[in-house]
Amino acid sequence: MTDQAKAAFPQAVLFDMDGTLVDSEIIWDTGIEELAALLGGALDPEVRARMVGTNEDASVIMLLDSLGIPVTEAPHRQTWLRTRMKELFAQGVEWKPGARELLLECRAAGIPTALVTSTPRELADVIIGHVGPENFDLTICGDEVEQRKPDPEPYLAAAAKLGVDVARCVALEDSVSGVGSALAAGAVTLAVPSEVPLPADLDVLRLDTLEGIDLAYLRSLGEACPVNPEGR
Repeated sequence: MTDQAKAAFPQAVLFDMDGTLVDSEIIWDTGIEELAALLGGALDPEVRARMVGTNEDASVIMLLDSLGIPVTEAPHRQTWLRTRMKELFAQGVEWKPGARELLLECRAAGIPTALVTSTPRELADVIIGHVGPENFDLTICGDEVEQRKPDPEPYLAAAAKLGVDVARCVALEDSVSGVGSALAAGAVTLAVPSEVPLPADLDVLRLDTLEGIDLAYLRSLGEACPVNPEGR
């Protein structure tokens, strides 16, 4: 990487998927509510809030626990939910306001972009097919890392594979789990809460929406981001 490239900001833009890039959390609501009904219960809104930013395996365990059903049923119910979510996602997903425009502007400017999601590859590929795989230099899914969000591994892995300094990347997230992952990795993090409000004491830059957020805004975030002379 040249000195000029090292100094550039952002070196890459790293997008979360569910709730940040696409409005898919509402589709998850449908699938999980259907599973709760199949199990003879109902989805508690507080339980659903804890699921946001995790993955379908963890969500099923939370649901079973809330309904007093043994977690030994989890594998079978997880398979059911994954199959149902593939059917629902295949019907299409909506972009979050401003997300498509920002992503395409980054692509047009030649800035590397990555999708970093806790969703497993089997499901994520259905959504990626809708938003365009050509819009990402890299996609990292929840079943392709040892530790999922809120661990920093997903964002550290994305930066490493792109060959960039994670501290000079912008990560866009919507959930507590995702924000925690991006911050722990050292990325400049923008939080755009979607389904669940973020805790007031979470120290992160927040936006109400990505609508109107452009590359010039992302570049302005680098003014307080020092350049490491060794590029690390």
